[in-house]
Amino acid sequence: MIELSITNHVAEIVLNAPWKLNSLDEAGLGELSEAYDHAAVGVAAGSVRALLLRGEGRAFCAGRDIAEVDGANDDARHYLETLLTPLLQKMSNFPAPTFAAAQGACLGVGLGLLVATDVVYVAENAKFGSPFANLGATLDSGGHWLFTERLGAARTLDLIYTAELISGAEAVASGMFSRAKPAEELLDFTRATAVKAATGPTQAFNASKSLVGAIRDRRLGLWDAVVLENAAQIELSETADYAEGFAAFAGKRKPDFKGR
Repeated sequence: MIELSITNHVAEIVLNAPWKLNSLDEAGLGELSEAYDHAAVGVAAGSVRALLLRGEGRAFCAGRDIAEVDGANDDARHYLETLLTPLLQKMSNFPAPTFAAAQGACLGVGLGLLVATDVVYVAENAKFGSPFANLGATLDSGGHWLFTERLGAARTLDLIYTAELISGAEAVASGMFSRAKPAEELLDFTRATAVKAATGPTQAFNASKSLVGAIRDRRLGLWDAVVLENAAQIELSETADYAEGFAAFAGKRKPDFKGR
């Protein structure tokens, strides 16, 4: 159900099981992990400098595929700790800028895939929330962190207790994701942005990705963040793209970054 293609230095990974709203069973998680591995090989080879994740059909990903799950005997630990969390960490640490285009249902695991992506663009009519009360289950895949961080504790518990969903437009207005677009414009916009990023200074982008992650996860203060910024800038000053950027500025021309 997972497809990978590479065009214009962008690896495009597609969740292609629209008949089940791209929900992911254990095999699907394995396929998705392998797709990220192949894309990372492309980064090392120079053929990939950005990644785009999307879902085919009317939903991005409705979460875990529970069609064949027996709740009385479900090995939730294996699914979450052995398969899902390592995948989300792999996605978050992908060695190039990552983008997602999300439409329709983005729930459970689907929400987690977005949490693990650098930049998320959503359709205005996308749906987010925690409709798991009827299953006797709770939000997972990083959903509690995202909602509490962006919406606050009270609104997070409101969504969990009521099982109500919010739209893509509301999610963006609340600071959960980057931008909301009309559904018919979403994919073209995201692809164009990913292609543009793929022509940029990949190592500089990766440095910022690491810095933002450190500030978020370690709750760094201003001067601790400046120390990391200084170290990153000093390291970048020895790269070919750094030299090219300054030369292009001096020559009043567009830089030709190679991602190294």
